[in-house]
Amino acid sequence: MQRRTITISAAALTIAAAITGLIVWLIQPSYDDIVKDCQKALAAQLDADGKGRPDACKDVKDDDFDALLMNAILGNEGWLGEDGRFDENKMLEDTLDDMP
Repeated sequence: MQRRTITISAAALTIAAAITGLIVWLIQPSYDDIVKDCQKALAAQLDADGKGRPDACKDVKDDDFDALLMNAILGNEGWLGEDGRFDENKMLEDTLDDMP
């Protein structure tokens, strides 16, 4: 009788721990969500003439952060096309507009 109670208690605790772990894992933001938040933070930082890596970008991989930063800078300069890709013609037009 006592062995059965211990087994049932241990099983209940194991199941409760597994459910808790699953819930904690499910409420964590995905990497895509982290990257989207980083994009927003970079855009806001560029608008405010800020420098450095925003706190929202601390969990973004270095290579991905570099690409996001470059995209944000190009977008801030107006050198991205309708599809969000670099448009060389827009950059050249901007350069020619600056000439005397």
